[in-house]
Amino acid sequence: MSETTDLQLALIQSDLAWHDPEANREHFDTQLHQAAGADLVILPEMFSTGFSMQSAELAEPEDGPTSRWLSEQAQRIGAVITGSLIIQAADGSYRNRLLWARPDGSVAHYDKRHLFRMAGEHEHYAAGERQEVFEVKGWRVRPLICYDLRFPVWSRDPQGTDLLLYTANWPAARRLHWNRLLPARAIENLCYVAAVNRIGVDGKSHPYSGDSQVLDFQGDSLLDAHDKAGVFHQRLDGAALAAYRERFPAHQDADPFALG
Repeated sequence: MSETTDLQLALIQSDLAWHDPEANREHFDTQLHQAAGADLVILPEMFSTGFSMQSAELAEPEDGPTSRWLSEQAQRIGAVITGSLIIQAADGSYRNRLLWARPDGSVAHYDKRHLFRMAGEHEHYAAGERQEVFEVKGWRVRPLICYDLRFPVWSRDPQGTDLLLYTANWPAARRLHWNRLLPARAIENLCYVAAVNRIGVDGKSHPYSGDSQVLDFQGDSLLDAHDKAGVFHQRLDGAALAAYRERFPAHQDADPFALG
């Protein structure tokens, strides 16, 4: 990351139409107009359906309508747009897959590693096998999905991540955990954290409190959407991050490890 480069984020916190991809795409069409000027736009987990275990019924192919829509929107607004949806991969498995749609039309992805067994997610989806690091404006961004937040080893790497990104459907019943774990991830990784959750009530009557937020490298809050719907903008200061790492280089004393 260049020390002089800042990164402009747009977090979209929203209710989701249950099992209705077309309605959600239409809704986010409007929201994305308000994200103009951002370098990176973040949508919630399973933004086209809500957090559903009906993978076989709801899965889209890798080049399905929501994937194409996301790519078209990224090209239209000139920003990376990311969020997860239900995908049937080329090998036939179902994935909770985050897409990273770039303005040049290319699309990368990250598959959720930790599947939420308390909802049976591990019975309906295949787990991801590897971490991913994507780049935007020279920033190294590592995307993760919801339950991944609880696993600090998977959230850490030795590659100098500048921004940890979490997209989620994290229920209100466990909002205390969300609000405590996010600052911990920022502090231990010496990086910014951006996290986007949904609001509203899903088709299984689970309420969501939102709490989408951006934290700096000391775990201090830069932005907190609380329970409000909308598009929330936040600039990340590259020089401030570089200066902090120079002043407090705790990462140099981190324990080496390898992920199996």
